[in-house]
Amino acid sequence: MYLVIGLGNPDKKYLNTFHNMGFISVDRLAEKLGVEFNKVECKSVTAHARVNGEKVIIAKPVTYMNLSGQAVVELTNKYKIEKGKLIVVYDDVDIPLGTLRIRKNGSAGTHNGMRNIIQLLGTDDFPRVRIGIGKDTPMQLVDYVLSQLNEDDKTTLAPVFDSAADALLEFTQGTDIDKVMQKRNIK
Repeated sequence: MYLVIGLGNPDKKYLNTFHNMGFISVDRLAEKLGVEFNKVECKSVTAHARVNGEKVIIAKPVTYMNLSGQAVVELTNKYKIEKGKLIVVYDDVDIPLGTLRIRKNGSAGTHNGMRNIIQLLGTDDFPRVRIGIGKDTPMQLVDYVLSQLNEDDKTTLAPVFDSAADALLEFTQGTDIDKVMQKRNIK
């Protein structure tokens, strides 16, 4: 069984913001799998699918970004997710806008949602898909990540969301994370 977590904020006002890259990516994955987010559980809305005969739970925490770890811990405990079968997708201000970086593990960097997940799970040893949002503005970080995407941003990010969803799908198909990284990391 696989657990795919997309990070974001649940209110509609955050729908098209930089901080919702994870939600947008898992929405694309759900579309590819033909499933809908129709279940509320473990402080998340979830979609359930089968990929190559294995159950896949796709989740969007409703706890707000900085408390995402609560939902991740509840879901991993409920479904007894094995090590190596959890993957998290989120925005990353530390890499340029329009880039995609997949990592096997590592620190949270400047991302408070990831920091909370790592703290509550007690490990940083799980793969993640980072969508670069850069920050080429004097705007405060919180204002930037919660700002609305403009048309240029949407155009730049559209292929990245597709590539992120494809990477998540490959991961849930059992493709080794190193192979997913080689194929999907966008420079």
